[in-house]
Amino acid sequence: MAPSSKAEKKAAVDAAAWMFNVVTSVGIIIVNKALMGGYGFSFATTLTGLHFVTTTLMTVVLRMLGYVQPSHLPFSELLKFVFFANFSIVGMNVSLMWNSVGFYQIAKLSMIPVSCLLEVCLDKIRYSRDTKLSIGVVLLGVGVCTVTDVSVNTKGFVAAFIAVWSTSLQQYYVHYLQRKYSLSSFNLLGHTAPAQAGSLLLLGPFLDYWLTNSRVDRFAYATPSVMFIVLSCTIAVGTNLSQFICIGRFSAVSFQVLGHMKTILVLIMGFFFFGREGLNLHVVVGMIIAVVGMMWYGNASSKPGGKERWSHSLPTNKTESRS
Repeated sequence: MAPSSKAEKKAAVDAAAWMFNVVTSVGIIIVNKALMGGYGFSFATTLTGLHFVTTTLMTVVLRMLGYVQPSHLPFSELLKFVFFANFSIVGMNVSLMWNSVGFYQIAKLSMIPVSCLLEVCLDKIRYSRDTKLSIGVVLLGVGVCTVTDVSVNTKGFVAAFIAVWSTSLQQYYVHYLQRKYSLSSFNLLGHTAPAQAGSLLLLGPFLDYWLTNSRVDRFAYATPSVMFIVLSCTIAVGTNLSQFICIGRFSAVSFQVLGHMKTILVLIMGFFFFGREGLNLHVVVGMIIAVVGMMWYGNASSKPGGKERWSHSLPTNKTESRS
């Protein structure tokens, strides 16, 4: 195959991966908003555990059909990943409860520079001036769109700090494990989803009771709410898989930067589906700035020297991946 054809094929697959992630991520946010806002199902951690149960079932079926090949991930690496991933989920839920919406959004934006720092320190990545500036433009645009009231307290700051670092480490680790152990997205999900499902279903009901003062087993389940739960779990399979695909193909930083397109789409769809007031000027301006920054980042980071490793690549553990 000619180099140009290979490049075109890669670009098409990359675009499909991003579109898959955007559609499923926005879809699950809309469904969860309807489930929690319309039916009062506020048990976010338990719901996430159910998401990973569904994802586990998907990987089991694919393995039975032969689409997922046997692979190996050391137990110590699995424990570290589940530790970061679960702290990310719990930290984000607690941060949202203890902080204002404005500070919560600032915390989410801070994941981009934290992810950059992890890549610089752990992967020896070097960013060009244009790449750094484009990231700054994205942060500015999304900040203008989403940050409103900003108030912070000590326990809220601690929760946000834990959420930001654990989420950034979890996303970095997705890329790291796929490279080191030559794991596909399906294989990595097959290792991590069961562990996350079990741990979150054990922890979730207690954490949700602490956060909401309501018990998940006493929720008034009805056909519409159960249908939304099933729909949320179904979409979550695509969300979890597409996240692993995107981070594996790109990096945690690129996933964070371009992923803020989902924030903009959620804002737009929120105005249509949830009866909010029309788009005001500062939100529209923020969206335009963010989109320009994302386009600039995509162009700048793909150029020679835009984002490059200045040391040897991380060696893959071929022996372990075949065992």
